[in-house]
Amino acid sequence: MRRRTLLTAAGATLVGGALATGTARADTVVGIDPGTEYGAWEGWGTSLAWWANVFGERDDFADLFFTTRPVSYGGRTLPGLGLNIARYNLGACSWNSVNGETMVASPNIPRFKQIEGYWQDWRSEDPASSAWNWNADRVQRAALLKAHQRGAMAELFSNSPMWWMCLNHNPSGAADGGNNLQPWNYRQFAAYLATTARHAHDSWGVRFVSVEPFNEPSSTWWVADGRQEGCHIDAAVQRTVLGHLRAELDRRGLAGTPIAASDETSYDLARTTWASFDAPTRALVARVNVHGYQGAGGRRDLLHQEVTGAGKGLWNSETGQDDATGLSMATNLCLDFRWLHPTAWCYWQVMDPSPGWSLIHYDPNTLQAGAVQTKYYVLAQFTRHIRPGMRILATLAGNSVAAYDPAARRLVIVAVNPGAAQTLTFDLSRFGQVTGDSQGRVRRWATLTSGGGDLYTGYTDTSVSGKTVSVRFAAGSVQTLEIDGVVE
Repeated sequence: MRRRTLLTAAGATLVGGALATGTARADTVVGIDPGTEYGAWEGWGTSLAWWANVFGERDDFADLFFTTRPVSYGGRTLPGLGLNIARYNLGACSWNSVNGETMVASPNIPRFKQIEGYWQDWRSEDPASSAWNWNADRVQRAALLKAHQRGAMAELFSNSPMWWMCLNHNPSGAADGGNNLQPWNYRQFAAYLATTARHAHDSWGVRFVSVEPFNEPSSTWWVADGRQEGCHIDAAVQRTVLGHLRAELDRRGLAGTPIAASDETSYDLARTTWASFDAPTRALVARVNVHGYQGAGGRRDLLHQEVTGAGKGLWNSETGQDDATGLSMATNLCLDFRWLHPTAWCYWQVMDPSPGWSLIHYDPNTLQAGAVQTKYYVLAQFTRHIRPGMRILATLAGNSVAAYDPAARRLVIVAVNPGAAQTLTFDLSRFGQVTGDSQGRVRRWATLTSGGGDLYTGYTDTSVSGKTVSVRFAAGSVQTLEIDGVVE
């Protein structure tokens, strides 16, 4: 993720008749179709990187983000988000000198965005030698281990190769935004990733579920005076690196560790990169990761068809919006579920110096944690209720998500009302049985994105009527329903 203008379609009118954001409608019927499903849900996550480089040693934040327990923070009790994916950022920075050469740092990168890497001297590939500093990146690594201890799975990803692998020794990018990975270090970059994955397994007890070597690699905003680590790596170089990465993982006994690629910034760019890969390269990639910064635009549906048609997994591995209310996040999430059909979804930085981008804000100068944004509670509506292993079902509207737990006979619906107040009626007639709890009731939780009133408030005032459930939605609100006694 980088600070940029989100690429949105004019008027936010979406492909396939999906929700037109901001359009007020009268009372609406939303059908749920158990006959169409999109696989088992793998989970929710966040990248560690910057926020974890500041707060990674704090247990309260580990509990807030990686458990569903109530957690005390800032004088109140918050519902834990229950994230179960932690994306660990392999660092590119070090401040040592090798043969008189040192890292060139952008004048604009803040210290907390400089992630210290482990392979600090190119003269030895032996991870047991002094060329490798396994004590580096202590604070982000602590966040990884705390997430792992709380049951989260982990993915290894890279914003940039180590500084000494870069043509200009600057891990923020090339002066012109072009390729910055030295050709003679293509294999070494892959070896760095594979060696770290092996060390994490052996020494930290963390088995990465996948390794992703790139981060928005086709984008050209990775420049020498940028504000973070980044590296342009064009599709041809990506193909070469992916071949090396598979060989280096296999050489270290990690043949079962899948490769993900390419974490492009948008749905359409992800399609372009995927189309550029030949069959042998595609065979190396087990899952396509994509970022959601195209907002309401882009052909999510075509990316889904092309990726899953090739037998690959699909994650939205990073997204974010400059909107502290969480309303745009919720509407884009619904679009992802309706058209992209990922099996996992990750927010970029759960804590951020920008109030609009953050779930919990912190001061970039003092590095003190601050306010909880309404966006936190909006995300909780999804993450606390749509849990790993649930089956994602089709909804016949673009403003809602449905997940089914067959063992519990529970249907979860999360719905967003971005326009004027209205009643949403959920049509469950396609199910064999719908009873609610023993008294016919349905549990629901409400968040008002304007920040006034409900933040994450639970209610038991709703009941099943035949095979329908009707709920009044305030303007700009998000609600979750848990309906028990549902049989397909």
